Amino acid sequence: MIKINLIGEAKRPVAARPSALTGVTGEESNWPFFVMVGLIGIGLLMTAGHFLYLNGKVNGKKDEVAEAQREVDELAPFIKEVEEFKAKKAELERKIQVINNLKANQRGPVQVMDQISRALPELLWLTRMQVRGETITLQGQAFNTNAVANFIENLDRVPEFQEPILRETTRQGPVYRFSLTYRFTYTPPETEEVETAAVAEG
Repeated sequence: MIKINLIGEAKRPVAARPSALTGVTGEESNWPFFVMVGLIGIGLLMTAGHFLYLNGKVNGKKDEVAEAQREVDELAPFIKEVEEFKAKKAELERKIQVINNLKANQRGPVQVMDQISRALPELLWLTRMQVRGETITLQGQAFNTNAVANFIENLDRVPEFQEPILRETTRQGPVYRFSLTYRFTYTPPETEEVETAAVAEG
């Protein structure tokens, strides 16, 4: 019978396998730590560089804003003068318009009276004149009917007057009393509008 002696055999030492953290000499290596530290350092440098870049851009924008503000401050007096000039120009244009309106309102009746006085023939005179809107009613006396006819013909030659209508003619003693009506229109000359516009632009 075969006997095996297990006691006398010593346990063989287990050979240590090379670890990823050890070198060929068997000693532990620190290169993963250095790699990690290096990566962290690179990240910090990139972050710092990006921060400095952004900070530089911010400072540049601040300088631009400050320069623009300085220009605005320098131009502020001129801007104020321009605004005052615009206000004065608007006020002047308003006054000119008011004056033109007053002139137009005054010139209409004045022109009518002037044209009527020029149209009066000899041996005829007016006793009453009534204006309602654009309608004028004239009453007067004449020594003969020819003077009345000449007066109507003279009024008809005025471009602003429409054809006069003789309402009545009656004889009272040596004179003839008459009444006539007509319409008139007044349009300011275009040259006045051009001159007014030139004054306003100046």
